[in-house]
Amino acid sequence: MTATADLYDEHGEALASLTLQLRDFGGVRAFSGPVRTVRCHEDNGLVKALTQTPGEGAVLVVDGGGSLRSALMGDLIAGAAVENGWAGAIIHGAIRDSAAIGGLRLGVKALGTNPRTSSKAGAGVVDEAVEIGGVVFRPGATVYADEDGVLVER
Repeated sequence: MTATADLYDEHGEALASLTLQLRDFGGVRAFSGPVRTVRCHEDNGLVKALTQTPGEGAVLVVDGGGSLRSALMGDLIAGAAVENGWAGAIIHGAIRDSAAIGGLRLGVKALGTNPRTSSKAGAGVVDEAVEIGGVVFRPGATVYADEDGVLVER
């Protein structure tokens, strides 16, 4: 994958740059793919369900509202994402099992960690545009992530 800095130099304002500072947790630091989205709050039921479907190289963008009160992804969900061909996950919220996730061939960026599990009711929406840090992530747009940050097609 081309570095995000080089992509921005080449495409400029055709790409939106996420200024929110996310931490890298996955075993893959640079990843890209078409966006799939989940909007949920302290409930990872939809995240779990979606990662159990064929990812076909997509990146799951999870708008958890920035909550750090419970984790939206753990090692089991991340493992399912790897098994089903997802390229990565960008989570506006927390994860858990960070050491185990660090050993997986999956890109994972999130705000932080919390060992507390979330509810599993499945509340939320899938594949609708989500806005995180002033940047809109639309399903199907290509997202690029590496150690320098996150870019998405406008």
